Amino acid sequence: MRVVRVRLYLVRLPLVHGFETSSHRKDHLEHVLVQVTDEGGAEGWGEIASPSDPYYAADTTETSWHVAERYLVPAVLGREWTTPADGAAGWARVRGHEFARAGFDMALWVLAAAADGVPLAGLLGGTRAEVVAGVSLGIEPTIDDLLAAVAAQTGTGGGGYRRVKLKIAPGWDVEPVRAVRGAFPGLEMHVDANGAYPADEASFAVLRGLEPYGLTMIEQPFAPRDLVSHAALQASTDTPICLDESVVTVDDIRIMLALRAGRVVNVKVSRMGGLGAAVAAHDLCVAEGVPVWCGGMHEFGVGRLVNVALSALPGFMLPSDVSASAKYYARDVVVPEVVARDGLVAVPTVAGLGADVDVAWVAENSVRTLDRGWGT
Repeated sequence: MRVVRVRLYLVRLPLVHGFETSSHRKDHLEHVLVQVTDEGGAEGWGEIASPSDPYYAADTTETSWHVAERYLVPAVLGREWTTPADGAAGWARVRGHEFARAGFDMALWVLAAAADGVPLAGLLGGTRAEVVAGVSLGIEPTIDDLLAAVAAQTGTGGGGYRRVKLKIAPGWDVEPVRAVRGAFPGLEMHVDANGAYPADEASFAVLRGLEPYGLTMIEQPFAPRDLVSHAALQASTDTPICLDESVVTVDDIRIMLALRAGRVVNVKVSRMGGLGAAVAAHDLCVAEGVPVWCGGMHEFGVGRLVNVALSALPGFMLPSDVSASAKYYARDVVVPEVVARDGLVAVPTVAGLGADVDVAWVAENSVRTLDRGWGT
């Protein structure tokens, strides 16, 4: 197989509801869509879902575009490969820039599935016909606003999600958790700090204070590389600690296990540099008996469908961030859009990505494009 054409689209879409985390608030997203075409006309799509600003990770939209244009496009064009891993070997020398690499890796996996006439989930080894979806809720202006958001998303009109993830930050933690647990006593719930807490005794006391509320996990309370503090917190609370930003490579999971720095892993395709790494992380966690779930980056439909396919693997026993397109966008870039019913999302059975990309809509919402052909 050989890629003979690569197109990049920097797409900007507004969010239907602003989203705030411990570091920033956003009302729109700019992600880069990657389209690859082989000699037979089969297409693969990927998504570079890096944030616009370097708050979640060092990668940004601009750095990802630069790496994609200068290094990844040339590494893909004209290269013969049999498996996606063969294709990814073309950019093996590129260090870091996981989001950019992930977008191209997704595109090769989708292309391989399309060329073989099989669904992406099947090519990855997925076994589920549907996956349990969770929903992520940002920091709201008031507790009442948060309770209204939880009610809207867990009701049948909002997707009926079976798990909510609440973003927390110093000063917005115990009170919102207490309020949501009081209003929704049976709801599966966990919290995500995105590394916002300093590793001091005051933070330890606050985080241990969440234990009475029956959380599924506390996700990434401390800085990404501070595995020692995560281990100390895990040793002092019965609530499982989940690592997100701390896990960039499979080796990071081995370090987590050695230090006992957590009991759950958020396997995120974009953060780990692609589907190949995400599947390897899943396999290691299954072998070690560590629960995993698939995290998201508010992807458009392309990346969202990739996450759905990954979540079909047998080790993803916890609800994943694969909520419906309508949670984020008035109109997504794929047709049909991703839909959640009773907290479940169907795993596509159509070959390749599982939906069509609305190229006209993508072009209409693109603020920058790139088109490169092999030999041109």
